[in-house]
Amino acid sequence: MGGEEGWSLMAVYHAGVALELVLAAVAAFVLVFVSAPYGRHTRRGWGPVLPARLAWVLMEAPAVLLFARFYASGAHASQTVPLYFFAMWQVHYVHRTFIFPFRAQSQGKTVPLSIAALAFGFNCLNAWINAIWVGSLATYPDDWMLHATTWIGTLLFFVGLLTNIWSDTVLMRLRRDGHTGYHVPRGGLYELVSCPNYLGELIEWLGWAIATWSTAGLAFFLFTAANLLPRAITNHAWYKHTFPDYPEDRKAVIPFVV
Repeated sequence: MGGEEGWSLMAVYHAGVALELVLAAVAAFVLVFVSAPYGRHTRRGWGPVLPARLAWVLMEAPAVLLFARFYASGAHASQTVPLYFFAMWQVHYVHRTFIFPFRAQSQGKTVPLSIAALAFGFNCLNAWINAIWVGSLATYPDDWMLHATTWIGTLLFFVGLLTNIWSDTVLMRLRRDGHTGYHVPRGGLYELVSCPNYLGELIEWLGWAIATWSTAGLAFFLFTAANLLPRAITNHAWYKHTFPDYPEDRKAVIPFVV
């Protein structure tokens, strides 16, 4: 894509990436002082609420549907490497949007409409910059599949994805047979960190950034870190406060570090 139209699209893309980096900085700053008001941190004062399952599907749906729409309109959408990246992205988000919410024990739980709306808006922006890069702006020759960055990124992506799914499954099993409330998770990475599900997402989107070798991927990874690291620290502190016998040697999200 060239000429004035190509430059215009590239300029808007760079503006979108810059906006996502600004949002990452804002999210990191706010979440240091304010815990996100859902899950174990649910509290009143955040306005109207939605059922948690409905909120989750609505706020994650753009990452599936808009990404597919933007990607399909790209000049490179039928090429091998962009299709590979499209499949990677959809594997995560189809699960996250249409499978995970129906596995989770969310009966009676709610999410503030304001939080769902913010997540919806972010996912629209993030889907656009990543889909436009992969499907339109980037040039990925077929031998990109042979690059070390592609396979390192792919390995990280799927290790992170499986870590995230496994961690969520452990938490779900704590509530099977009608059990309610929160319990101390045990086993695997839970012996090292309080939030291996967040660790999985960090690894996953680092892998995406490396595999696609893009500023959109880097911006998404940095936003993920800005969003999840403060939340993991907050959750870790909550566990320690709630359970007096909580393992002292566990970290929040990165083994032996944080």
